[in-house]
Amino acid sequence: MQYPKTRTDSTIDQYHGVQVADPYRWLEDADSDETAAWVHEQNELSASYLSAIPARAGFKKRLEALWDFQRRSTILHRGNAWFQFRNSGLENQDVLYVMDSPRGDGRVLLDPNALSTDGTAALNAWSISDDGRWLAYAVSRSGSDWQDWKVREVSTARDLPETLSWSKFSGAAWLPDGSGFFYGRYPEPKEGETYLEANYNQKLYFHRLATEQSNDMLVYERPDHPDWGLHAMVTDDGAYLIVSVTKGTDHSNLLFYKELAGDPLAGNFVEWISDFDAEYSFITNDGPIWYMQTNRDAPRGRIIAADIRKPAKDGWKDVVPEGADVLQYADAFDNQLVCVYMHDASERMELHSLGGGKLGDIALPGLGSVSYGYGSTLGGKRKDAEFFYLYHSFDTPLSVYRYDFASGKSELVFRPELDFDCTSLITRQVFVPSKDGTRIPMFITHRKGLAMDGSNPTVLYGYGGFNISLTPAFAVWRLAWLEKGGVYAVANLRGGNEYGESWHEAGTKLKKQNVFDDFIACAQWLVSEKFTSTKRLAIEGRSNGGLLVGACMTQRPDLFGACLPIVGVLDMLRFHKFTIGWAWTSDYGCSDNADEFKSLYAYSPYHNLKPDTAYPPTLVLTGDHDDRVVPGHSFKFAARLQACQAGDAPTLIRIQTKAGHGAGKPTSILIDEWADIYAFLARALGVE
Repeated sequence: MQYPKTRTDSTIDQYHGVQVADPYRWLEDADSDETAAWVHEQNELSASYLSAIPARAGFKKRLEALWDFQRRSTILHRGNAWFQFRNSGLENQDVLYVMDSPRGDGRVLLDPNALSTDGTAALNAWSISDDGRWLAYAVSRSGSDWQDWKVREVSTARDLPETLSWSKFSGAAWLPDGSGFFYGRYPEPKEGETYLEANYNQKLYFHRLATEQSNDMLVYERPDHPDWGLHAMVTDDGAYLIVSVTKGTDHSNLLFYKELAGDPLAGNFVEWISDFDAEYSFITNDGPIWYMQTNRDAPRGRIIAADIRKPAKDGWKDVVPEGADVLQYADAFDNQLVCVYMHDASERMELHSLGGGKLGDIALPGLGSVSYGYGSTLGGKRKDAEFFYLYHSFDTPLSVYRYDFASGKSELVFRPELDFDCTSLITRQVFVPSKDGTRIPMFITHRKGLAMDGSNPTVLYGYGGFNISLTPAFAVWRLAWLEKGGVYAVANLRGGNEYGESWHEAGTKLKKQNVFDDFIACAQWLVSEKFTSTKRLAIEGRSNGGLLVGACMTQRPDLFGACLPIVGVLDMLRFHKFTIGWAWTSDYGCSDNADEFKSLYAYSPYHNLKPDTAYPPTLVLTGDHDDRVVPGHSFKFAARLQACQAGDAPTLIRIQTKAGHGAGKPTSILIDEWADIYAFLARALGVE
């Protein structure tokens, strides 16, 4: 393999008395001519290698056939209308429909495919006014986290003239009368720094319909806390504006509020919960009595009732006490609480009274996940006598269900029809002892009748961070792997939320090595139990999971047959210097701290690549517009990996143009990407 020549420079940083070389620092400048030339050469090499693999054409053809099926999201009710996303099959972006009834054919309200010729304009956030009259929607382009807000009238599907720019990590919270909404935006970045500059000083604004953004009114800001994120919501009764204040990716938050009677912009906020001591999520309220989900004094979560007129926390009352399983989230319907729990990394639902006491269970078809599609709850209103949810698992596609509170039953509303027999698959759950004896859950999916002879090509996927759980989830692209005899395994590592906050904390900062040990233990188990062998075992991870793959392949290059670090955080000493990277220090720590530097430097994938080492076949993937995990991470890692590689195994980087971290990626690009990935794995694992 003749790799493009990548120059090195003499950049050296000092960290607490330790000199650290960074010879590929220049690749952090993604917009320079030199970097652009490097990207072009690397993409040409990768494309020529991947296109020459005979299996690629077959995988692409099969992926196109598998992907070509009708799919639908859950259904949202506002006013006298119902809203749902649909895709006829190969449309690049899902299309938003509005219906007169939940089972109606409906009409197109917003087609993101019409916003660009190549499908790279995507709907990033959206919100319907309570009366169902207005749609506020945010569009991102080329995969960037930056989003522009527009407002569309539901009855006419016509946009108002205004555009709201420089928003990121924000929804839209409507006033009860639909006259405007609250949203968050950042200062406009410096010229040339749009995709690199650190994002600080988010401010909360109010936008009144049919006015220019320049007239938007500043509602709240905290220049004394530039790292605070401000997230607005309005209570169902329209009485309060609530601001949830976050700091980075730490899941603890503050809650401030103001009453909306009279002038919604008048008066000061009451800083009700003013300590970052736990997580607090508002659910619903009876006037000043608020029902909230929290993990304060309850690592697995509970629901409490609190009187906001009495700030003392010792007056809170348990409505749903902490249980043995983790409370994922809760919402209010029909004056009841729908609670979604996680048991050993799969989800279940319970009904509870607002006055306290369990009312029953909502049965699910099997070990799977409940998806709400958009937002952080099931998306309903307290007065609704029904709600819609999505159920899916590794072998069951996203299916729409309706729960009726009068009958106490769920009914299937929509299930996709696939060009694949899902009954040919089986999923099992196992528990693997990690290095320190901790019991790690792992799901394994494959075709029935699998021969346990150690020859099966296997992909092991993991994440392990930021309180994010990996519950059973359907992905159509996996079917192309599974039907060819492949095995797909998902490891539920520490750092996630599978068993609550203690599980999360056990995989953070100075304990981050636990996550890599968990993943390595799961890989060794798959080999020892003869699901596969080291030569036929691939590992895959995205974002924080890309870090996971990078760390494990540098620590145990002998254990894997192929590695896929995708949009990964790979330079652990400088991640906090770009865009929103500073927010991850709550999970990773920071190289500015001496103890945390020592831990980060010990596993940072970029810094732990060793010269003259035989690394497994590796395909690094990133997007040139990724402004969450900037592509410099992947650029530098790939350059150093190519320089260090001693064996014949290919070490390639695939850089998708006009793409970002992954959200909103069009179907056509996804199909090409997965065709390349599976072709690479087929060649690397020797099963072409």
